[in-house]
Amino acid sequence: MPFRYFVKQLLLPPGILLLLLLLAWWFRRSRPRLAGVCFALGLGGLWLMSLPVVVEWSAKALEREPPLARDEWATLAQHADAIVLLGSGRERGDRAWGSDQPTGIGLQRERYAARLAKASGLPVLTSGGLHYGTPPSEAKLMADSMLDDFGVTVRWQEGRSRTTWENAQMSAEVLLPQGIRRVVVVTQAAHMPRAVWSFKKAGFDVVPAPVGFLGGDNARPLGGWMPEFKSIWENGQLMNEAVGQIGYSMFYR
Repeated sequence: MPFRYFVKQLLLPPGILLLLLLLAWWFRRSRPRLAGVCFALGLGGLWLMSLPVVVEWSAKALEREPPLARDEWATLAQHADAIVLLGSGRERGDRAWGSDQPTGIGLQRERYAARLAKASGLPVLTSGGLHYGTPPSEAKLMADSMLDDFGVTVRWQEGRSRTTWENAQMSAEVLLPQGIRRVVVVTQAAHMPRAVWSFKKAGFDVVPAPVGFLGGDNARPLGGWMPEFKSIWENGQLMNEAVGQIGYSMFYR
């Protein structure tokens, strides 16, 4: 896992862009033309990643599943047997809480899943394994938060998965033997196409319940052409998802 983590951080922005800037400095005397290309690519890439308008454009390309209409929430039980809430990592050791906590994205997913569960009466499964081998699992963190913060008791916890593919395969090991084949999957809008694909491959009928859309009007000054720090993180997440979709189509058939 650590090796995979380091490779991923190095090859995806902003890691690859910082590496290009380092190469530009390294070759500045021996190969100035190559250094200029590396510098332009590195700096230009960082500039593009910092633009809210690029977040908007990129998200629109990835967010292919529409949101659930509010009037569909109460009737979800007619189309599904359970809600599956996918993990998103965790925040380590916040001293305000004295323990690890779900991420901000995780809480966004939890809030939506809790609303759907209360409206529909469907039971919930949380899915997410150990973060770099350290307990508790993401599934347990989310289950505890769902009860404490949103008043929803989680029926099942799948606490071994490390990837979206494993989320689906290991959720199937829990749910399919109980005759649960139709599931509402809750995750980020950009991540939803890969999640739907993975869960269908695992044998489920899927009702997508995407949250956290980034492809709407960015409502930023100058139409989103002014750089801001938050966009670097958001574009990094979208880039990771785009690479993930390509990788899954190649390696999981």
